Amino acid sequence: MSLELASNHSYNAYMKKLTLIADYGNDPLSPVEAWTAIQGNLKDYHGAQITVVNSYPSTIHTAFLLNQLVQTEERYGIPHETVFFINTDPRIESTEAVEHAEGAKGLIAKLAGGITIIGPNAGYCFSLIKSKIEKAYFYDGLEKGSQFRSRDLYPRVVAHLMDNMEEELDLQESSLDVIPELRGMFVGHIDNYGNIKTTIKHSDFKGKFEYGDTVNITINNGNQKATYVANLFGGNVGELVIYPGSSGDPSDSYLEISAWSHFGDTKDDKASRTGKDFFSNLLPGMPISIEGLR
Repeated sequence: MSLELASNHSYNAYMKKLTLIADYGNDPLSPVEAWTAIQGNLKDYHGAQITVVNSYPSTIHTAFLLNQLVQTEERYGIPHETVFFINTDPRIESTEAVEHAEGAKGLIAKLAGGITIIGPNAGYCFSLIKSKIEKAYFYDGLEKGSQFRSRDLYPRVVAHLMDNMEEELDLQESSLDVIPELRGMFVGHIDNYGNIKTTIKHSDFKGKFEYGDTVNITINNGNQKATYVANLFGGNVGELVIYPGSSGDPSDSYLEISAWSHFGDTKDDKASRTGKDFFSNLLPGMPISIEGLR
């Protein structure tokens, strides 16, 4: 996609594009409402671009998606012309009623590579890109007053970021200590093939497993044995394997758990199984336990 010239933006030739990562991304109504409100706050909405990515209502899933898309933008895209707006806030810090639908405070992160990210600092949403953040700022007033903050509270601020008008925002610089570290092993994402993308780095297996070893994996109280191989197709068809996948740092990718599947193109039922078929009720954000690995 090309960025179009914004006619009345004399201070910057281009309006920044927007990627929205939200736990309502698949809803037919909410993304349109949010985008309508953002467009209404832009200096010139003509040429404004948005990509909507759906997240499960898990801050770990949102963190995984954000990290992967940021990395791809930095490698192949136009990071200085990109804004990410994330919206996942299940109020995991609270178990009792809150007033005015209050949630996490609004955070704006400026990455060393040029990307700007805005959204509630909820749970682990910013955790996987924490090391890339050059500066972080809080923006007051985005934490309460509406259950649908993406439509009612965030649009003006998002539009300012897209319009390169950050100097007009009253930002309060924040320490990165407000962003928690994500420790442990989790289901980061389940793709449309049923491959289970994890937050386990390939280097975590170094010195503990060799290709060809059997690995005992537990997810959601279900235990399975997988063969450690070099890639998805390094085992037999229908065999559960764990391998360096296509997500994460290319020099130390995240491991994936899946099976080479023919997806029904053969009569063998086992040849149609993929990673998610080996575990029950699998969801992003679930913890993973691997025998011999902590």
